[in-house]
Amino acid sequence: MRAKMVGDDISHQNIVILGVGNLLLSDEGVGVHVANELMKMELPPKVTVVEGGTDGFGLLNIITEADRLIVIDAVKGGGVSGSIYRFDIDEVQNCPSGFKTSVHQIGILEVINLSGLIGKTPHTTVIGIEPKSLEIGMELSPEIKARIPRIIELVLAELKKMKHGNEKSPPCREGTFLKYL
Repeated sequence: MRAKMVGDDISHQNIVILGVGNLLLSDEGVGVHVANELMKMELPPKVTVVEGGTDGFGLLNIITEADRLIVIDAVKGGGVSGSIYRFDIDEVQNCPSGFKTSVHQIGILEVINLSGLIGKTPHTTVIGIEPKSLEIGMELSPEIKARIPRIIELVLAELKKMKHGNEKSPPCREGTFLKYL
């Protein structure tokens, strides 16, 4: 795991951008690929980018030390491959039937929920992408790879919303998420 922090201060909060996924299962590793791209960029101070892979419980310290968490992961939301979803962690608990995170040994949502038992649960936003392929392979499918710039744009928009104090998303209804196509 590696982090990069630079640029203008946007907040007194400790903000973590966490890319998770399994690089060995093609599109399942999209969060890691996005995190690696974000590490090349100049981001505001107090913003840390972490490539979390499939570390599961190993991410607890990073999660509990964050005031604000943005998770990037593959998401099975029922849309077409390449659909991008944005939702707050609280919405997932209200919409369990329409959402499935990655195929990690322990899901990142379980780790985030556990963080509340041993420390604190940060305000968490998930930016997920509907995978095309979960076959064994280190490369993203061309359709998912082409979506990385849009995912990065959405992450940067989240940081901008934090700067302006406008972080609320519309409430989730059963089986629906805010979708970016």
